[in-house]
Amino acid sequence: MNIWRTQVIRLIIFGGIAASLFAVQTAPPAFELPLLITSAGQSADVSIASMLAKKAELTATLSKLATGKDLENHKTLVLVLGASMKGLGSAGLDVDKEYERVRSLLAEAKKKNIPVLCLHLAGEQRRGEITDKMLVEFLPSAKMVIVVKSGNKDGLFTKVCGEKNIPLVEIEKTIDAVERLKSLFKK
Repeated sequence: MNIWRTQVIRLIIFGGIAASLFAVQTAPPAFELPLLITSAGQSADVSIASMLAKKAELTATLSKLATGKDLENHKTLVLVLGASMKGLGSAGLDVDKEYERVRSLLAEAKKKNIPVLCLHLAGEQRRGEITDKMLVEFLPSAKMVIVVKSGNKDGLFTKVCGEKNIPLVEIEKTIDAVERLKSLFKK
């Protein structure tokens, strides 16, 4: 009876230690204000992200075509993933120019030690070949990813984030991002 009780206590202690270690490893990173919101793919989702930041009462600048120069005086880069051919055309960009812009922006953010938060807000409807290629290339730069659950039906976000040990948060609806954003940013 005493041996059994000792084993149970050991399991409880070990389980508690393991749980606390897991909690430390999966704790979301803290981000700082002000933030710069930009697009990767020129979809209208970038404007939605700006609206969500306002609802979360975060100090943010929206720049759909942000470059490294726009990072000045910002402490977090929010990259809104989602390709739109109409949006790219309206911005006077083709896919290659958009890739080049985002690559350069992410390189500058890394150089300045500015963390990146990636958002995918439109769900399944914003997925496609171009968006998927962007996800695979740009997600590894993120400190964290927030995705509307329907946009991760095939598990691509889960796969890329898992491979790179990036915290992934799935939300049911776009508006659910407001509370997540509030919890991530120091005010």
